Amino acid sequence: MSDRPLRILLTNDDGIDAPGIEVLYDALHGLGEIVPIAPRTVQSATSHGITFHEPLMVEDVVVNERMKGTAVEGRPADCVKLALRAIWQERFGEGSRPDITISGMNTGANVGINVIYSGTVAAAVESAFLGVPAIAVSLHIGELAKTRYAHAAAHARRAIDSVLEHRLDRHSVININVPRTESDDTPMPRMRVVAMNTAPGTDGYEKRHSPYGKLYYWASGNGMQFTHTAPESDVEALLEGCITITPLTYNLSDHPRLQTWHDRLISTAPDLMQPT
Repeated sequence: MSDRPLRILLTNDDGIDAPGIEVLYDALHGLGEIVPIAPRTVQSATSHGITFHEPLMVEDVVVNERMKGTAVEGRPADCVKLALRAIWQERFGEGSRPDITISGMNTGANVGINVIYSGTVAAAVESAFLGVPAIAVSLHIGELAKTRYAHAAAHARRAIDSVLEHRLDRHSVININVPRTESDDTPMPRMRVVAMNTAPGTDGYEKRHSPYGKLYYWASGNGMQFTHTAPESDVEALLEGCITITPLTYNLSDHPRLQTWHDRLISTAPDLMQPT
């Protein structure tokens, strides 16, 4: 690491003017140079989609009197990919990269299966895939009117500081979730390092008809109900009021079953298998 201040790419999936990114920007003050590059509009649950057949329109925007940034007409992974492959180098010089990408703070928890759907997490994963370590930050909300975003962001900052005290390799992804914060007197929660809960969600669909008689379905549920909650999982820890810390990886290969599938196919189609 050089002697210059840390350079931080700040992004999200709720849009560049969402309350979560504004308060996280403020909470990160003093950590380094913060460069917000985020979607123009809400991109929640867009997962790891990227744009191929449309232009990525960009615009420098003033979010508030403290925060300026770049709005991208694209998805969270687009923002990170564009930032690392083009915008960052245009701003800081050829070959330059952020020291860390921080994605959030998302309005709503990203634990369990929601990690797969989350644009917040996808932005962090895209960064790590391209060689810049990343932290995703999300907030479990109750009633929006009671959510103390700034207080929650202060908790997130302390968790981020704790993570950054340790070396992150260039492909690291850390997923942080902050429990409900409905009072400015809420003390700093305990942190727990936990695995992702892998149970399916129980959300369903309401069957409806439009005023013109067309049938449609509307997703129902709150995204935090699952068929079961595994002990020592992110869902359990968050519901118990802890800040959850979950290391993630983008490698989806099922390594323990590679040999199993090789053996299966060599026995049923030996003439088609490449010798090893």
